[in-house]
Amino acid sequence: MVNLTTITEFILLDISSSWEIQILKGLLFLVIYLGALAGNLLTVTVIVTDIHLHSPMYFFIGNLSLIDLCCISVSVPKSIVNSLTGMKSISLKECAAQIFFYIFFASIELAFLVLMSYDRYVAICHPLHYGLTVTPHLCKQAAGASWVSGLVYSTIHTVTMFRLPFTKSNVIHQYFCEVPQVLSISSSDVQFSESVALGISACLVLICFIIMFMSYINIFSMVLRMHSVEARNKALSTCTPQLGILLLFVVSGLIAVLGPVASEASLKNLLTAMFYTLVPPFINPIIYSLRNREINTALVRMFNRYSEFPSRNF
Repeated sequence: MVNLTTITEFILLDISSSWEIQILKGLLFLVIYLGALAGNLLTVTVIVTDIHLHSPMYFFIGNLSLIDLCCISVSVPKSIVNSLTGMKSISLKECAAQIFFYIFFASIELAFLVLMSYDRYVAICHPLHYGLTVTPHLCKQAAGASWVSGLVYSTIHTVTMFRLPFTKSNVIHQYFCEVPQVLSISSSDVQFSESVALGISACLVLICFIIMFMSYINIFSMVLRMHSVEARNKALSTCTPQLGILLLFVVSGLIAVLGPVASEASLKNLLTAMFYTLVPPFINPIIYSLRNREINTALVRMFNRYSEFPSRNF
């Protein structure tokens, strides 16, 4: 009989063993993380504190910013510390926590992107019915259902993947505990169960993507029929970046999950993971917030309020 050693920690090998490259990657991740942190925190703060932004559209944007903030905080800080300190290990419990929370927040983000595409569809294609269709009560119900479904979905995947001990290998060729990488070193029973779950998940993601894509097709068809050139350009400049970041998030995620699992560290593998873990939380505040006139106006009001406060006390 062969002695099997139960693995209690994993080694993260993402791109190169060169210390200089690891430092450069750590600094790059730090800049992106701080930018995403500042942008999303600012968005959540201004939406919560400004009463003029208490509407369904900004309710969804605020939730999306909170989700992005949590999602990027699941794996990136650990990767930054590992890169800057030369560490490569992550414990089994930390790895399970990374997978649980990333699946949790990523699935909620997908649900909110579907809700936001429907919200924009109703607002642009059926503006007279918007107030009756997208009500605050409906928004709260949809948001609550998204958070609960994300919790259930993440629990199922995490329990399935970690129900049996790891005995094959402890090397993960990625900067965080990516599902396909962890699945490749799990037992055959776990691989079969999780492969079925991932196949069903991929179908659900494709259905969500089709719903969002059809919403944007209807939006673009309506926008192109607008007589006002200014209104048309405004709608196109708003919806086109949203569709672009949506395609990047969904397509890169599907490639990572359904594509071949890398057996060695590579730049391609790293960039694919960055496209669905780092780029959306960094870009979303720019697309949904900083390019939005009402949010910019609210930011000016907020900064004026806080700048006047010390002078009054003085």
